[in-house]
Amino acid sequence: MSTEPDVLVIGGGATGTGTARDLAMRGLDVTLVERDGLSSGTSGRSHGLLHSGARYAESDPEGAAECIEESEILRDIAGVCLEETGGLFVSLAGDDADYFEEKREACESVGIPTETLSAAEARELVPELSDDVDQAFRVPDGVVYPSRLVAANALDAEAHGATVHPNAPVESMTVEDEAITEVRVGGSVDDTIRPEYVINAAGAWAGNVAAMAGLEVDMQPTRGVMVSLAYDDLGPVLNRCRDPDDGDIVVPHGEEAVVGTTSVPVNDPDDYEQARWEVETSIDECAAMLPPVADAPVVREWWGVRPLYAPDENERGGRGISRGFFRLDHAADGVENAVSVVGGKLTTYRMMAESTADLVCERLGVDAACRTAEEPLPAVDDPARLDAAVDAYDGQGPTDADVVDAGASADVAETVDTAETDD
Repeated sequence: MSTEPDVLVIGGGATGTGTARDLAMRGLDVTLVERDGLSSGTSGRSHGLLHSGARYAESDPEGAAECIEESEILRDIAGVCLEETGGLFVSLAGDDADYFEEKREACESVGIPTETLSAAEARELVPELSDDVDQAFRVPDGVVYPSRLVAANALDAEAHGATVHPNAPVESMTVEDEAITEVRVGGSVDDTIRPEYVINAAGAWAGNVAAMAGLEVDMQPTRGVMVSLAYDDLGPVLNRCRDPDDGDIVVPHGEEAVVGTTSVPVNDPDDYEQARWEVETSIDECAAMLPPVADAPVVREWWGVRPLYAPDENERGGRGISRGFFRLDHAADGVENAVSVVGGKLTTYRMMAESTADLVCERLGVDAACRTAEEPLPAVDDPARLDAAVDAYDGQGPTDADVVDAGASADVAETVDTAETDD
């Protein structure tokens, strides 16, 4: 391992591994560190939606356009990291018909293809849809398996010369003459790294990492629950066509369906309540769209924490308004060789990585173009090899524990019997 890499990436989720891949492909010497195994943060604890952008089309058209563009790129490069399911936005009796039209028209305006369906046509796709469904429209949503996606990015980063340490927490940083000169890393590394440039891609923990360098990155993480139920052959993703609220999405996972989610601010992304009402509300609300989930056996449940940037949340007004990303160049804060990348969505991780890598290359005087949108990720036609990589990187998250055969899911699946919850 080089203790003097060009770039140190802190954070082993999709954005961190994607950035390491991008920079390594451009010829830089990259080291990535993650404290708890790859995909252990937000990336591996989502509902696994591959966004078409429709959820944000009317409130954040720019972000929605990014989603449709990036989801199409991922379909080209990510293979078995994805499942092509399609999606439905369904409107129930009593839902706002004007909102349905606003949503559909907003999708069309940013290039998200839609097809309006009658209630009967929607039930041809999902026979057990509620009798209260009035109308629906189709969008190109899908499912992403984040443990595989993160592992594939890490594999390619290493294939291009990067070093990846899945269990190596950052313990401290030294700042001298307006630059981070040393980063003390524990765990499997147990050494001091002296990088030329530092990328903070720690997600909901970005504020904690930044503080080690005397920087302020004001995060407002929110928790959300996902509940995986035994329900076979759902078909498309189901989205409730209403203002974003608790329990408005059902995501197919083979013989399971993941329902969710909630949005509750937390102070500490490592220590937060896991409330039973969140589970019950998610199931009850999703059952309004798909009644059988009300009585379906619960297979597993887990919480994730969204890496939301507080200034954006405060300006826009909170939940569901935007999931845009922010690249914070800390040269403006007096630390010349550091950047934090926060916010965003799993679907747009590659774009976030490209933007971050562009800045780093500019700062380091590297003239090399991004190639991550054109070159397929490795092993994405070989699920056995990819799942072995998930295991090797200690990268199994609960989102896709039912799909990934990594031999490491027993302690992360968080079945109902072992999930730690509070009333």
